[in-house]
Amino acid sequence: MKTTGLLFLSNLFMTFAWYGHLRFFQELPLWKTVILAWGIAFFEYCLMVPANRIGYTEDGFSGFQLKILQEVITITIFIGFAILVLREKLKWNHAVSFILILLAVVFAFYDKK
Repeated sequence: MKTTGLLFLSNLFMTFAWYGHLRFFQELPLWKTVILAWGIAFFEYCLMVPANRIGYTEDGFSGFQLKILQEVITITIFIGFAILVLREKLKWNHAVSFILILLAVVFAFYDKK
């Protein structure tokens, strides 16, 4: 649970760093926006690195599982961000794509021995 929580928080920072400028800071020159995004992304790394280490060493996730988990968390947060902040509509093809990513999680964590 600690791994998932840290990944969730890190992805909040990452999403804002990567996409927040599309709604905010539009008046800034691009080079300043890049520096600002790097500053925000620093906090993402401060959470992502411990999440991966804890997930790998304490929670027993494989590297593949950590990456798939991170991707589904990223997509989940981005969908909320796109709808609430960017004010975009979720279309049917986006929803189907998200379902396929969720299926990837099922397959990544399925381990028949």
